[in-house]
Amino acid sequence: MPTGRILIVEDRDSLRRMLERALSQEGYEVATAADGQGGIRQVEESPFDLVLTDLKLPDVSGLEVLAASRRAQPRAPVVVLTGFGTVGSAVEAMKLGAYDFLEKPLEIDDLARLIERAIGERDESAVFHVPGAPAIVGRHQRLRSAIRLLQKVAPTESTVLLTGESGTGKEMFSRALHCVSPRKDGPFVALNCAAIPESLLENELFGHEKGAFTGADRRQPGRFEMAERGTLMLDEIGELPLSVQGKVLRALEERTYERVGGGRTLRADVRLVAATNRDLEAMVSEGTFRSDLFFRLNVFPIELPSLRERSSDIPFLARHLLGEIARRHRMEPPRLDEDAEGLLMDQPWPGNVRELANVLERAVILFDGPALRASDLRQLLHPVPQTTERDRVRQALIDTGGDKKKAADLLGMSYGTLQRKVKEHDLEGVPRYRE
Repeated sequence: MPTGRILIVEDRDSLRRMLERALSQEGYEVATAADGQGGIRQVEESPFDLVLTDLKLPDVSGLEVLAASRRAQPRAPVVVLTGFGTVGSAVEAMKLGAYDFLEKPLEIDDLARLIERAIGERDESAVFHVPGAPAIVGRHQRLRSAIRLLQKVAPTESTVLLTGESGTGKEMFSRALHCVSPRKDGPFVALNCAAIPESLLENELFGHEKGAFTGADRRQPGRFEMAERGTLMLDEIGELPLSVQGKVLRALEERTYERVGGGRTLRADVRLVAATNRDLEAMVSEGTFRSDLFFRLNVFPIELPSLRERSSDIPFLARHLLGEIARRHRMEPPRLDEDAEGLLMDQPWPGNVRELANVLERAVILFDGPALRASDLRQLLHPVPQTTERDRVRQALIDTGGDKKKAADLLGMSYGTLQRKVKEHDLEGVPRYRE
């Protein structure tokens, strides 16, 4: 019989009592709270194996209960309950670290299975591996939430938008999504939109007919055609020029396109996964990205956390990468000393997993011996720059697109304090109108 301690935060008396009775009969020890503040007090005062909270509470949002639980008990999974039509809010909760969500009305059997899986996963392997795709490594709740969103959307035909900094694993996620989807037996085709000159992008995407332009001596298929019955990943989609964005929108909405220089309409039988490290919403406001294309792409967004946001995953990830690198070079994988793990966890990693992999590959090649020590790695790392307060405030404003409330949260200061810092350092208007 399952065991564990569960907190239920639900304001409806009848539902709260029903959940308490049902989960107690399943073998769990159950505590309850009738509002958000009561739930927050309980997670701050005593340990739980899982928190089950309604998203809509009479005093504070269930998102605040989620945040308090993540601070006080980061390993305890949080499941959110949502009303009909609030899936968007539930996805936002998962981006903030929720384990999963369930829509009301609830099926107790579904809830019981979800809770058993959530509690069981706390100590599971740090490697998520789908045959045919690279492994995704880490136990951090934000990474696990992104993986669960991937698993939920993969069986559908929905367009997926992967967001996150460069090097966070957007192509790995795209390949994993393809490999667990009904299209897994079809091709996976990827195109980095930033790597193709603007004048060639339309041709690269849609192909051309013989004679379409000088030098076109034969018909050439484009990426949409190459990905037929499979998945097309468009990386760095924020780099698409406006002249091509309309044609991509048509291929998504009407499922049709024409080759360059051709009059025959072809069917676009592909599942699109788009990825970007840019703020597409800000680009829409600036007029550099079409709003209709943004809304068509943003059907199911998944945000991938940066490495510095999940530094607790670095030891798992480093050991996994060392094994992969050593196999590729036909070498024995070195052990990672504890002091080396600590050094890696303290780094900012602006290039994320890609940068970590590069450092470890150089280390494997350069250093002999059964173990990598901090002294071996230190000389391969870029020195952490000593930034001024003005630099930090400016960078936070840039990272949040000028949203001062988000920038204040990022810096760990109040909104009023940030306002004073902006005036003090003459940063009003950053980043949109200055610097």
